[in-house]
Amino acid sequence: MRTCLYILIGYLSGSILFANVFSALFHEKGAIEESKDKNPGTANAFLYGGFRCGVLTLICDLGKGILPVHFYLTGSRPEEAAALSLALVLAAPVVGHICSAYHNFKGGKGIAVTFGSLLGMFPDLRPALLLAFFFLFYSLILRITPHFYRTLVTYLCTMVGLFFVPCQPGVRAGFFLISLAVLLHFHFSKEEREQFQVKLLWMH
Repeated sequence: MRTCLYILIGYLSGSILFANVFSALFHEKGAIEESKDKNPGTANAFLYGGFRCGVLTLICDLGKGILPVHFYLTGSRPEEAAALSLALVLAAPVVGHICSAYHNFKGGKGIAVTFGSLLGMFPDLRPALLLAFFFLFYSLILRITPHFYRTLVTYLCTMVGLFFVPCQPGVRAGFFLISLAVLLHFHFSKEEREQFQVKLLWMH
């Protein structure tokens, strides 16, 4: 029962698209719609809603992943932290962000919320750091463009990498569900896709 409650809380909190909320508050309603990909995420919140909108969106998108996971794990019984239960709680905020209950089951990419869910595992930050490592590696060292492909490769590499990092089975299962949701979102996205390119840092 407790697990179901936190899955529901995670999904419903994840469904709040804070980029839309704060862009309407600080800028104008529909500002995110001006963006190329129309993604209600942190990057577009900064670009089209301004600094305050971006910062608040980042904090809230991280928070809606961190809080349900952290409070679920705090004081949970061993059976509640089992692989499937933990996996569903981890994935719920990301699925909510991608398939928002308040926006006709449409939403964003779920990247910041993914970090939030993994940071909710504190003090075990290894899964979140692994995801950050691959994002930085494919952004700064072996640069993959456009962002569409960089995100796909990053999630796939992190999913594989988690099998080489000591962590709970529920975290691996949860990240698999998260990756599946993100990959399906990209697959069905109508975002214009530029040509796939890979360049080393020192190549232009």
